[in-house]
Amino acid sequence: QVQLVESGGGLVQAGGSLRLSCAASGSIVSIDYMHWHRQAPGSQRELVAGITRDGSTNYADSVKDRFTISRDNAKKTVYLQMNSLKPEDTAVYYCKANIYDRTRWSDYWGQGTQVTVSS
Repeated sequence: QVQLVESGGGLVQAGGSLRLSCAASGSIVSIDYMHWHRQAPGSQRELVAGITRDGSTNYADSVKDRFTISRDNAKKTVYLQMNSLKPEDTAVYYCKANIYDRTRWSDYWGQGTQVTVSS
């Protein structure tokens, strides 16, 4: 059984920073890409940032130059450093990872962590 557990969400004022973490555990042989997605009320879930196993990254235009994704392969953990936060960044943030669990590659999702940015 594979689990992804996010942490680090909370309430912050506009212009502030938060750091999200997502740790994978369970029967994991290998992890390929790791992503952060977010979903605001009434909106579709959107990709925020992604990182490959070798460290290549991509970002949504709305968060470029403010957010930084990173990962620690030994700890099976992905991070999202969020700076200069804006009220429009308010959403539930989810991590997703493509994981090989001894039988096949599958996408797994975390339960989500709430980020609220006040103006």
